[in-house]
This record gives sequence, structure tokens and C-alpha cells, in this order.
Amino acid sequence: MSRNPSTPEFIAVIAMLVATIAFSIDAMLPALPQLAAELSPDAPNDAQLVVTSFVLGMGIGTLFTGPLSDAFGRKPVVLVAAGVYIAAALAATQAADLDMLLGARFLQGLGAAGPRVVALAIVRDRHAGRGMARIMSFVMMVFTLIPAIAPSLGAVLIHVSGWQAVFWAFALFSALSALWLMLRVPETLDPAHRRPLQLRTLWEAIREMAGHPTVRLAILVQGLAFGMLFATISTIQPIYDVTFGRADSFPLWFGAIAIVAMSASYLNARLVMQLGMRRLVSAMLSAQVVLSGAMLVVLQTPLEGTALFLVFVAWQTTLFFQAGMILGNLNAIAMEPMGHIAGMAASITGSVATIIAVLLAAPVGLAFDGTPVPLAIAVFVFTVIGVALMRLMTRIEAALPA
Repeated sequence: MSRNPSTPEFIAVIAMLVATIAFSIDAMLPALPQLAAELSPDAPNDAQLVVTSFVLGMGIGTLFTGPLSDAFGRKPVVLVAAGVYIAAALAATQAADLDMLLGARFLQGLGAAGPRVVALAIVRDRHAGRGMARIMSFVMMVFTLIPAIAPSLGAVLIHVSGWQAVFWAFALFSALSALWLMLRVPETLDPAHRRPLQLRTLWEAIREMAGHPTVRLAILVQGLAFGMLFATISTIQPIYDVTFGRADSFPLWFGAIAIVAMSASYLNARLVMQLGMRRLVSAMLSAQVVLSGAMLVVLQTPLEGTALFLVFVAWQTTLFFQAGMILGNLNAIAMEPMGHIAGMAASITGSVATIIAVLLAAPVGLAFDGTPVPLAIAVFVFTVIGVALMRLMTRIEAALPA
């Protein structure tokens, strides 16, 4: 029976729901060479679309799951979405070509949107402002354990039973997280505060959010941040394989980097209450401008072999560290003025940011040329734009009446 869980258990449940996304993406990465060889031998780069097709489905589904949770409650929406996710995962095991697999991944992304968005709405139901940012930092800290183990788990499953086994693991993971929520977390949306599901209401919420400069800019920066993250994830396995010849050790390196990057969320939880969300986001993006610019310079030098690989690993670590420092803050910045429509605001924020990210990340993945250069150029450009948008946000907020 549902009851009020302790804060650690609440964080763990939310983290597991949010981690559905990371697990669905990261556990697939070791399968890319096998998928390319079996399903797309003439266009091996197309195998990376198993990442972006999932993300696209998630982005579109995200637009509707929040309003549905505002109308029918948080838990029912998560449970139905989990059912869609599980069904799509099982369908993927039967895919005979890449197009069928991409279709199943798109549907799986639609289902994954439920846990992703409604988890944020549940947190917003119980917390606000910097308190929400603090909870989300701890959620992100637990969440990062999944990227640490998912590629290794995926590699083991693929070795034992082929890439189809990964989708069976997806179905089991989703079933366990949905069951945990159903049994242990009470409904957080009071029936008196539910909003009828109407397209007019959704459109009004979109207009309200688009008209709020802070929310609008926070969503744009979040789209850039997710674009960097998804571009990195889409190309990271081919870079390890083709550029550095380290496909076999890729899951171990990826896991080690995720563990190191986990400290970012803990550090953010400690700093955000003192320094504020905007200052931390701006600082991290500014640092990445320098780091990605330096990476581009290094890639033009004669450096190669192990030395270049270690430089790349260090830079990759900063990219994942940056995600842990800024994504929770950007969510909190966008959601803070929207507490009265938390579920719908979470949907719109997540949907727009994710679709922006897909539009940015997919071309980067398809542009892979055997080197990290396209990724480094993309990250540099995205962070420069992000810094400019955060400075614009500061100027606009400073000009508003107190």
C-alpha cells in the first residue's frame, strides 16, 4: 500500500524513474557495431539513430504526459506509459531490419516520456525553487549510477544472448520501477487541483511559458545542454571503436567516467543553495567553451595514440560532469515560475528541450568521420550560444521590477 516514503527512498524512486532514459540509451551503445553489421551494413553510421529515434519519441511523448498527469493524476500516467514502454521493448526483440527497430525505439521513447516527465512533476508537487534543485541534484547523483553500469551490463547481455537481450532487460527495469512507485509513493496531485485535459489549456500553457523570458531562455539552454549530451552519447562508441580501437574496453571507460561525473550532482547540491542556479549554469558553460576550444586545438596537432586518447577521455569526463552540474538547475529555473501548472510545464519544458536536442545531436552523429572533430566543433558552438543566452537571462531579470 502507498505511504509517504522517507526522503532517501523518495529520491531513489524518482531517480529510478528518471534513469529509465539513461538505461534505455546507454545499455544500447555496445550494440551499435552489431546492429550496424546486421541491420545496416551499407550505412553503419545509421545505427546511431537507435539513440536519436528513442529521444525523438521521448520528446514528442513528453508534450502530452504532463497534461495527462495534471488531468488524471501522476501515478496512473506513469503506469500506462510504462506499459507502452514494455510493449515496445518486447516488439524490438522481433525487429528484422533497422527500420522496424527504429520504429520500436520511437514507441519506446513515447513510453519513457511518462516516467521522465511525471517524476519531475512529483518532485515539483513536493518542493520548489532551490529546494527542488537540491532534490534533483541528489536524484541526478543516483541517476548517474545507471550510466556507470549500463554499458557493461549491455555488453554482457549482448555477449550472452545478442542485442535482443538488452530489450528484455529494459522491460524488466521498467516493470520494477513502476511497481515500486505504485506500492510505495502516494499520489501527489490533490484531486481538487486536477486540470481538465483540453488542447486550449495546453496552448494557453505554451503561450504563458513562451511569454516568460526566464522560462523561455532556460528551455533553450536546456535544449543546448541536452544536445551536447546526446551528441556525445551518439558518437562516443564509434569514437572509441574507430578512432582509438578500444571498442572492447569502451563499457569500462564509460562506466569509470560516469562514476567520476557523479560527483558533479553532489557538488551542485552543496553549492546551489549558496551560489544559486544561474551562476552555476553560467560558470559551467563558460568553462566548457574553454575546454572544447582547447580540445579542438589539440585535435589539430600531431598528438595521437594513447596520449590523444587520454586527453579525449579527460574532455569526455568534463562533458558528463557539466551535465550533472547544470541539467537539474535548468529544470528548476524553468519550473520555478510554473508551479501552478507543474505537470504541463514539465511536459512542455522537456518536450521542447528534447526536440531541440534531437535536431542538434542527430546531424552531429551522422557527421562522424572517424575523428572526434565534429563532436568538438558542435560542443564548442553549443556552449558559446548557451553562455550568451544565460547572460541575456541575467540582463532581462535585472531589468524587471523588483
